[in-house]
Amino acid sequence: MPAGRYMTHRYGRAGTLVVSLDFELHWGVRDVRRVADYRENLLGVRDAVPALLATFREFGIHATWATVGLLFFETKREMMAALPAVRPAYRRAELSPYGSLADVGDDERHDPFHFAPSLVRRIAATADQEIGTHTFSHYYCLEAGQTPVDFREDLEAAIAVARAKLGLQPRSIVFPRNQVDPRYVDVCRSLGFTAYRGNPPSWAYRARPQRAESLVRRAVRLADAYVPVSGSGARPVDVREGLLPLDVPASRYLRPHAPRLRALDALRLRRITTDLRRAATRGDVYHLWWHPHDFGVHLRENLAFLRRVLACFATLRETHGMRSLTMGEVAEEAVSVEPGWRTGT
Repeated sequence: MPAGRYMTHRYGRAGTLVVSLDFELHWGVRDVRRVADYRENLLGVRDAVPALLATFREFGIHATWATVGLLFFETKREMMAALPAVRPAYRRAELSPYGSLADVGDDERHDPFHFAPSLVRRIAATADQEIGTHTFSHYYCLEAGQTPVDFREDLEAAIAVARAKLGLQPRSIVFPRNQVDPRYVDVCRSLGFTAYRGNPPSWAYRARPQRAESLVRRAVRLADAYVPVSGSGARPVDVREGLLPLDVPASRYLRPHAPRLRALDALRLRRITTDLRRAATRGDVYHLWWHPHDFGVHLRENLAFLRRVLACFATLRETHGMRSLTMGEVAEEAVSVEPGWRTGT
């Protein structure tokens, strides 16, 4: 492929909306929030997931659900039997879930914070929804103490449980806390993954360990949700290297409803819809992401805001032919239009 070319520009594709959700329940926040502190959000996922699926069906949205592997299990006994033999030895021990498994309940009925097989099946049974992975254990690729060997073991466990429960191998991956590391992308390639969610190019979004975060970066990201601090989130997908997995970069985190910031919702909506229109007119990709637990509280308000975003997309679909694709479908399209892509399988 000629240097400097991008998929959307080279092939003249219509603009594309990509939606991905980090489905993790308490596994994704256990090092920063106790169940008791976040109970309402976590329990609210039981209503949020069906509501989101219904909304996606209504608007014809293809979505990638990047799911933590530990959520697939029916019972704790089943979970314990499937844990990887090699586990990350984080320097900060609290980052590992393996030391606190004694606190996990017996099954989904007794512990809806750590099990979700019924929700995973419901998502998988819904048309146009892709089950991706958020790693097996909500694995942190940039934290001290772990290695690529540990990461491979974790991903192999995630693949194994998805195969056992759904008869499929995840092809798309979202790195927990957006800690993307090129060495770990290489591991994903060797295991047959075809797409991952990369980070926006702005310095405020660059991957880094949790303790290297700063109040300034967080403040910039918050402001960027309302005004274009980092410029447009719509951009082409770069296919110059001809390697899978393909980086399907994030554009915007769909921040949940915040009553104190309600007066700024018009700015938040305009920030997203302006970028959607740019993607539609330029043939770019706009990648919107969030967590189901973000909708666990204020579900009505969050769905109302999402519907306004998707109504804009529906209009652009009619006027500009904009499409909705999963992360995996974006990668499949890249492979189909340009032969010679290389994977690890």
